[in-house]
Amino acid sequence: MFIKSLKLADYRNYNELDIEFVNGTNILYGDNAQGKTNILEAIYLCGTTKSHKGNKDREIIQFEKDEAHIRSIIEKNNMEYKIDIHLRKNKTKGIAINGIPIKKASELFGIVNFVCFSPEDLNIIKNGPSERRRFMDLELCQLDKLYLYHLTKYNKIVNQRNKLLKDIPFQKELRDTLSVWDLQLVEYGIKIIERRNVFIHQINEIIYEIHKKLSGGKEELIIEYEQNVSEKDFFSKLQSNIEKDIKFKNTSVGPHRDDLNFLIKNVDIRKYGSQGQQRTAALSLKLSEIDLVEKIMNDKPILLLDDVLSELDSNRQNYLLDSINHTQTLITCTGLDEFINNRFCIDKIYKVKEGTVKVEN
Repeated sequence: MFIKSLKLADYRNYNELDIEFVNGTNILYGDNAQGKTNILEAIYLCGTTKSHKGNKDREIIQFEKDEAHIRSIIEKNNMEYKIDIHLRKNKTKGIAINGIPIKKASELFGIVNFVCFSPEDLNIIKNGPSERRRFMDLELCQLDKLYLYHLTKYNKIVNQRNKLLKDIPFQKELRDTLSVWDLQLVEYGIKIIERRNVFIHQINEIIYEIHKKLSGGKEELIIEYEQNVSEKDFFSKLQSNIEKDIKFKNTSVGPHRDDLNFLIKNVDIRKYGSQGQQRTAALSLKLSEIDLVEKIMNDKPILLLDDVLSELDSNRQNYLLDSINHTQTLITCTGLDEFINNRFCIDKIYKVKEGTVKVEN
């Protein structure tokens, strides 16, 4: 699979953009704050309906405009898919595939898979649990439509239950309706827990060798899935925490409070690892995504490297660049020195400046 072209209208700092890519290594370079990351964000949004930076639609649309448009053309198995995304400040986004509107975002998943690296990813180990849950959810939603369905249902139920918890002190009779939400919360929560367990098992099978090579054979990394609650105990713990939940007006039990633990020689590197260990583990995690997507989807994902090379030392740079052969890659950077020094093959170069993109030889 690869992305052939991208068109933008009223998207961030782009009034209009029409750009074509090659099925190889595409470099977008230029000074900071010129619009390089915005291009990768739009591409990622075309495959996942979400910004890789977590921004909301209204933050992406140009300030003085009410709408923005994205169009990408993806080639997969000798077939072309035209994906149109219509972003609106006050309405849900519209999505069409080959000119046919779709009702559910899940219909988009499976056409294309992206693995995105950004400087923020290098902090995934030392940042809070929400970052690590977001990593799991973004990848699993691309790989598994059923997981996306269960996660969407679960999140809606958590929000509805939390609203109910806030209303109960003022309307005591509402407490009797909690059990209805709790049963649904457990039903979908258990499915999320089970799928995350499988996912972490699959990642562990891949990450061990990657991390060992990245660390020069010195370290062995194991990821533990820290469940907030087990499938068996979910309902009973939910019930025993009702008074606490009402007091704090928040659901305290469930997979929305899960985390990942990263162990090297049984040491939790989230808390006790050096910055180098944390960054190496984060890079290993992202590289494992590439192999996992290929294993599950029988196709290589499209790689988006958002100004990440400048954050890595030469050893990690070389390993990353050696790992991205034979797959379409789009890289943003401030200069080309890293690639020239590493004698890295570049197929197409784009100069990005103030919301304009110029192809260079």
